Amino acid sequence: MSLRSSLARLAIATAAGVLAGAVAVTPAAASDDWGAEDASRGVFDSQGGGHHDGHHDARLYLGVVTADRLLLRSAPTRGSQVIRAVHRGDVVSIFCKTPGDKVGGNPLWYLLTDGTWAWGAARFIDNIGPAPRWC
Repeated sequence: MSLRSSLARLAIATAAGVLAGAVAVTPAAASDDWGAEDASRGVFDSQGGGHHDGHHDARLYLGVVTADRLLLRSAPTRGSQVIRAVHRGDVVSIFCKTPGDKVGGNPLWYLLTDGTWAWGAARFIDNIGPAPRWC
């Protein structure tokens, strides 16, 4: 295993631990000012997959991929390691958002939880329902 691979795994594990701790103390929030929100759809409880009832903070948000092929990465930067790819029309589960490298003028990145934890540029993911909370 290379040093770079080991560091990438350590960074992902550290980020996951920090995010898990942040979920307990971070209010599920807010608009990202990049599009309209529809509070009636798109927020799901990560424990059971059902619609969120406002009593549980571990929420997942939904988005749809708008790029023909979107590379998902190990960090919210354009030069980080590619973890996997998703395609136009794919619906993805979003855990939270954070600022990172600008893509098409949009500095936001979403942490996706579909199978692996990976970062996708928000420029190419349209929210289904409310915008994700901040990481």
